[in-house]
Amino acid sequence: MRIGIDVRCLSEGRRTGVEEYTLNLLRGLFEKDKQNEYVLFFNSFKKTPANFNWIKKYPNVKLKQFHVPNKLLNFSFWYLGWPKIDRLLGGVEIFFMPNIIFGSVSRKTKLLLTMHDLSFERYPETFSWSRRLWHVFINSKKICRRADKIIAVSDSTKDDLVTLYNIPPKKIEVIYSGVAEKFKIISRNDSEMIKVKEKYNLPYKFILYLGTIEPRKNIKTLVVAYQILKKYAQIKKWETLEKYKLVIAGHKGWMNKKILEEISKTQKQLKNPEDIQMINFVEEADKEYVLNLASLFVYPSIFEGFGFPPLEAMKCGVPVIASNNSSLPEIVGEAGILVDSDKPGEIGASIKNILLSEKLKEELIARGIERAKIFQWKTTVHKVLKIMDKI
Repeated sequence: MRIGIDVRCLSEGRRTGVEEYTLNLLRGLFEKDKQNEYVLFFNSFKKTPANFNWIKKYPNVKLKQFHVPNKLLNFSFWYLGWPKIDRLLGGVEIFFMPNIIFGSVSRKTKLLLTMHDLSFERYPETFSWSRRLWHVFINSKKICRRADKIIAVSDSTKDDLVTLYNIPPKKIEVIYSGVAEKFKIISRNDSEMIKVKEKYNLPYKFILYLGTIEPRKNIKTLVVAYQILKKYAQIKKWETLEKYKLVIAGHKGWMNKKILEEISKTQKQLKNPEDIQMINFVEEADKEYVLNLASLFVYPSIFEGFGFPPLEAMKCGVPVIASNNSSLPEIVGEAGILVDSDKPGEIGASIKNILLSEKLKEELIARGIERAKIFQWKTTVHKVLKIMDKI
């Protein structure tokens, strides 16, 4: 069988949820499946940081690279329904899109699509105007209806596809993503751990948020919760709590200006402005070390289709606080503390409870490690291959 895969999502060289999903899934597929032939579709007019050297060791995998201006290609897909990607690849029986993107394939070609979330439908106000317009033009509902099979990364995403797009439930298969093997408990005396701590100038004790800096991640509420926590600690004279700083790490997403302004404003209001520390970018190779160094991981997102960061933190033996909305209760389960993302007081109280109770902290660590074991990439790969065979 000849299978085409769209890898345009890797053009920016970043590791957001979609990129994390695509890279781990592809590596798993190519390691396991030596029978089928894979052809990767990539287009970029300009030079990109994307590196495909890693596919050279797989004889059944080829990269077909094109250099058409993206706006021109997207317009052609949207307005003309041309060119057909399967024909550009020399013909394929299945074309797999690991995320929603402009594209067009022949009717005879089976289309397999992964939907990560419908946050752009649920919370359009958390997206920039250009991003909202992009979603209007791409017409994700039409692509979902064209697809022969849709992979939803959670039951929450499947429910949204059925409710908002009226997609028949039998057309959707829920397949959880995995958590990379590199996320694990690392000794604090590890030489690389010490280097990473110094590299990012991390404090000895800190509460961590690691993810994109954008409105949907609800970072402003976390900052307010931390401010409440600090005031409470000062009033109660809880020196233990006062020692914990807040580290906000991640690359800047859309509409980040107001978030950064709010953080700066709060820093000035604190007794010690350095209690909130910003790290603009954490290199992929350093993520597991940064997570291991954290005392607590807080993820107050308004909406998630899956949510890699809480699971990665759990696998590293870090207690987790996450929002009680969308897919997060389904993914985190009882292994973390679930809070109302709109209530900074509730988030602050949960942070206090964990940091002041060694017993609760140890329970959450143990539960988190066990919970993370459920999410294995080899399981994801096995289920995706079964769907490909079926369609």
